Amino acid sequence: MAVAAVKARGSPRPAEGIAASLSGSLAVAEAMRQTNPDVVAAYPITPSTIMVEKFSEFVANGQVDTEFVAVESEHSAMSACIGAAAAGARAQTVTSSQGLAYMWEALYVASGTRLPIVLHCANRTLSAPINIHCDHSDTMGARDSGWVQLYAENTQEAYDNALMAVRIAEHPEVMLPVLHSQDGYTITHSVERVELLPDDVARQFVGEYRPRYPLLDLKAPVTVGPIVSPTYYFEMKRQAVEAMERAAEVIHNIGQEFGRMSGRYYGLSEEYRLEDAEVALVLLGATVGTARVVVDQLRSQGMRAGLLKVRSFRPFPGDEVVQALAGKAAVAVLDRSLAYGAAGNPLFQDVCSALYVRGMHVPLVNYVYGIGGREAMPNDLLQVFKELYRAADSGQAGPAVRYLALRE
Repeated sequence: MAVAAVKARGSPRPAEGIAASLSGSLAVAEAMRQTNPDVVAAYPITPSTIMVEKFSEFVANGQVDTEFVAVESEHSAMSACIGAAAAGARAQTVTSSQGLAYMWEALYVASGTRLPIVLHCANRTLSAPINIHCDHSDTMGARDSGWVQLYAENTQEAYDNALMAVRIAEHPEVMLPVLHSQDGYTITHSVERVELLPDDVARQFVGEYRPRYPLLDLKAPVTVGPIVSPTYYFEMKRQAVEAMERAAEVIHNIGQEFGRMSGRYYGLSEEYRLEDAEVALVLLGATVGTARVVVDQLRSQGMRAGLLKVRSFRPFPGDEVVQALAGKAAVAVLDRSLAYGAAGNPLFQDVCSALYVRGMHVPLVNYVYGIGGREAMPNDLLQVFKELYRAADSGQAGPAVRYLALRE
């Protein structure tokens, strides 16, 4: 559901926000402080380091009750969170890039064991060659690990997502870990005006975590992480799939509850000037903000351009995507990651699948942009729209995969 459509209904007066000038990393650290997790285990890696550095200050100053575990690796960080969550604690961690890749094995343990861990990720490309700048290679590599994935557009949304992620993960209909992403440097290190919720309002929104099967409840002993034979394994994985499917409604409902409280509403996706658009972009992350400016520029020239922002990549909002893109003359799906040897890249694959299985045909083209931190500038996105108009006029989309702002 589009944000504007929800706002039009009206809502109670939202809580008075506290204005602050913060980078995305510091905003997320503030959200972590307000959620007061029982355990945070982390190993610092650029560009997520600031989040955990600031949170460690909150721990040292006694502003939270958190047990902070400075581990020797990212694999250990996720393992410590798994142990803590299984024991009944609210657990969180922070990472980027190779750090997330080093957690790979444990990511599947967290989701398969249905532990509501929250991971704040500052997106950074994967080596080699070594590069510390942003693309979505790291989180897209974890797209099928059973984690809910949310992507922030700006610092405000990074803060808001960090709060909502806890509620989503711990919801009894979900009980899956949540990976909350923000673009490295573009959001993590850029200072913007942010409205923080008052501490008491944020804590009331998040609430207390009441674990269903805590390992340390000696009156109701449980086994965690046993070996499972083929007799039951398939059914257990199917249960996790169903939980991910239920997460879609939970994400929407929590986003609306958050909106009634803060005045900022969230869903799984957001349409921007899309209702009467002839051509449109589909993308996620910080480049959405740049795309909004380009859409407005084209609209001022009488061109009916639009934008679909995907906020929840997992679960993927297939029905919303199809409804939003129906009848468009041409659509470009922009990926900030690569799927080597595939027919298209990650976001493009999901958009294609969503359209195909619902019997919808829309001319699509896949653009790869921003690999290794090369930003998509407004003129680059204007070029995409120009090519979409040519495709709409000719009825031919041309090459399925193109590379934006790539030097010859």
